[in-house]
This record gives sequence, C-alpha cells and structure tokens, in this order.
Amino acid sequence: MGRASKREEIAEAAFRQFHTRGFNATGINDIAKAAGVPKGSFYNHFSSKEESALEALKRYADTLRFDMLTAQDRPPLERLRAHFEFLSGDTVDNGFVRGCLVGNFGAEIADHNEEIRAAAKRGFDEWAARLRRVLAEAQEAGDVDGSLDVEVTALFILSAWEGTLIAARVDKSEAPVDAFFRTVFGGILRSSPPSQVTSD
Repeated sequence: MGRASKREEIAEAAFRQFHTRGFNATGINDIAKAAGVPKGSFYNHFSSKEESALEALKRYADTLRFDMLTAQDRPPLERLRAHFEFLSGDTVDNGFVRGCLVGNFGAEIADHNEEIRAAAKRGFDEWAARLRRVLAEAQEAGDVDGSLDVEVTALFILSAWEGTLIAARVDKSEAPVDAFFRTVFGGILRSSPPSQVTSD
C-alpha cells in the first residue's frame, strides 16, 4: 500500500505560515516543519513556494464568509455589515498580526511575480463584485441613495478595508476598525432622510 498523500497538510501549513509570517519570511523548511513532513515531501506536491502561495490564496478566499453576503435571511446592508464584522472579529481575536492575505501578497510580491499579482487581482475583483451586488440590492430596496455609484463604492469600501487592516496592525488597536464602520455604515451608506413636505 502506498503512503498517504500529505498534500492537504502541506497546503494548510503553507497557508497558515504565509498568513502569519508573510511570503518572504516563510521558507519551504518552515512549511515542511509546520506540516510535520520532510522538506522533500513539499516538492512531491508543489513545484515551488510560489505555487503553494497560489493555493494559499484559494484557501484564504474560503475563510472570508462570502456566504454572509448572499444569505437572504436579512436585508442587504445588514449582510454587508455582518460580513465585515466577522472579518474585524477575526482581526481583533488574532491580535492584529495577520491582516488580509490577498492584500499582504499584493503589497509584498505583486511587483515581482506576475502570476501571484494576477491571482491577487482576481481575488480583489471577485470580492468587489460581491460587494457591488449587495449594494445594488440595497439600492433597489431603497436603503441607500439611488444616485450612489455602486461599482465605485464597492471598490472604495474594499480599498478602505484593506487600509483599515494595515492601520490596525500598526496601531494595535480597534480604532481604525471603528473608524471604518462609522464612515462606511454611518456615513457613505446612510440613506438620505425622506424629504419633508410642508404645507403653507
């Protein structure tokens, strides 16, 4: 009987190492050690560290709870807020040390590896598209201003979130996260009050 594949253990270890330590600070030895396998086992399943990083991006997307954005059990803006509340909770619970893997890779290696840059861009584009659909639902429901450009706003919210994670890691506090929620949900997405009709 052949030996069981260790691909899952290696892929998961690579994901965790990249998310915690970053791409450049993570070596194949680190991944193999975290997976509990010899270094040679890594190359049985991945041709390079870059290939394992692409797999890590796929795994990261699965942790982002995009299902919260599409569940029909609550209004669109509540779903949008719940999505970011989940992400902010993960950030706080982990002591502001990890950030967003897509953003981390984008900042760290996008200028040096076209394949990873393209994968990170796809990740952001798909995320923004999901946000755009929720904003369009909210607009159709009359919960946000009808003149809001949902495509631009979705991109802005995602960009603001990535900046929030960086600021929170630097500040080691929830202040940037609080500012994100106040500005996005208490400002940008706050519906305009209905016009008051007065009689003479």
